[in-house]
Amino acid sequence: MKKINLAISGCMGRMGQQLIKSSKKNKNFKLVTLTENRLVNKKFNGIKPELNSNKAFKKTDVIIDFTVPECTLEILKIASKLRKKVVIGTTGFSRAQESQIKKYSKKIPILKAGNMSLGVNLLMYLTEIASKSLNDEYLSKIFEVHHKHKKDYPSGTALMLGKGIADGKNKNLYNLIGRKFLNKKSFPYGKKINFNSIRKGEIIGEHEVKFSSGKEIITLNHEAFDRALYSDGALTASKWLMKKKPGLYSMRDLLNFS
Repeated sequence: MKKINLAISGCMGRMGQQLIKSSKKNKNFKLVTLTENRLVNKKFNGIKPELNSNKAFKKTDVIIDFTVPECTLEILKIASKLRKKVVIGTTGFSRAQESQIKKYSKKIPILKAGNMSLGVNLLMYLTEIASKSLNDEYLSKIFEVHHKHKKDYPSGTALMLGKGIADGKNKNLYNLIGRKFLNKKSFPYGKKINFNSIRKGEIIGEHEVKFSSGKEIITLNHEAFDRALYSDGALTASKWLMKKKPGLYSMRDLLNFS
């Protein structure tokens, strides 16, 4: 089978470095391009990182992007010109940036996920089912923990879970986002979804959704122990995307949840 030519953007980041390791072990891929938003004077797997450009991505079939929103949009602009497929693991997009991503997906296949883990995407699905099943007496809140280096909060995964709650109620997530707390020991339920983010140590990721009626509490949670969980998921998404037409896809499409 012909190997898929892979580009990794944000190659110096934690996920970028993990993706380099995982792609080396995966027989479906040939790593051909690494990019970073600054000049890097060293090689990884014999490849010297480049800046994002038409030249950098010309030989690739698919680009995996774990960077920052501004960089992702720069990559999508290039990818749409070159008709390259893109897997986005970047988080922290604004509403306007989300709209731009949708526009690019009319030209190229894009799979975007706040989290590439099978377990987390199953958790989102279960969150949606719980939200749909429970009446309006049940208030919800979301708690998440990540390593001290993570800058955005709530995490992309926490917002994915919020979307699960919103979808279960047939509502728009942006209209349901409540208060956003950082490093609080406890935080309240609200009529909207409140979030609490903890940043400490080197924790890979913990997420918890709670529904409370005042008489009972229902808790759904997920804990990640190995960063390879996300890089393996991103590679699975890249392989799946190779056969897709232009459009905006999610891990839920890949996993075929109804």
